[in-house]
Amino acid sequence: MAMAEKKNEYPPGVEADRRLLTFDAWEDYLDSLIEIADLRNLRSITSARTIAAFGYRANGDTLSEKEFTKRRAVIHEIVYPTVKPYVLVSEGADVEDPFNRELAVRERANRVGILQSIIFIRHFTKGGFEISGYIDYGHRLLSENWGPFFKANKMLWPRDNDLGYYHWRHGTVRSNMSRNYKPVMDPDKGLLFQNRHDHKIICPDPQQEPGQNTMKLRIFSPRYTQIEIYDHVVRRKT
Repeated sequence: MAMAEKKNEYPPGVEADRRLLTFDAWEDYLDSLIEIADLRNLRSITSARTIAAFGYRANGDTLSEKEFTKRRAVIHEIVYPTVKPYVLVSEGADVEDPFNRELAVRERANRVGILQSIIFIRHFTKGGFEISGYIDYGHRLLSENWGPFFKANKMLWPRDNDLGYYHWRHGTVRSNMSRNYKPVMDPDKGLLFQNRHDHKIICPDPQQEPGQNTMKLRIFSPRYTQIEIYDHVVRRKT
């Protein structure tokens, strides 16, 4: 399923914002914009910071204190993700459905980051319109309650903020960065996913190998039109 890349859900310039991690405070950021001539002419660091804050010392837009704090927090979470305690919500669940059973088996490994699975799902609505997409399982485990899915047989649907999303009726085609993957458009292979921890490429094209340290599994469930899981074993640097 080839898709055009869309801006991800994070603030613009996330990759460029890595430089913000070198500053502990907004004042330090302003100091990086100050020129020597400012200090010589104004004779005050406070006045020089004011000049920088007004945007006279930056090639692009100068970040306000609120913008600096917000964007620095986002890039800090991306580079140094918070490790949160977890409970396996699939424990004790009724996993008669093959899809539920496969995701239950993978839950712990995805929560601790040993495995980072991508789920491809294709649905057809009652009106016959296709909705399909790629889901970062580990990302969604942290961002929503999976209890209803495992314990009440709630169906899993792709969302327009998942890794990939396609809605035939609405003509919506989107791709987004997630906690573990970055969409990459290849002119020959179409949509690929780059793991953000070991930088390996996952290829969902059924005619291609899925990639290094990655296995693909086709799952048959009576409640879904098509399901494929791409299991990527993360090789972290030691």
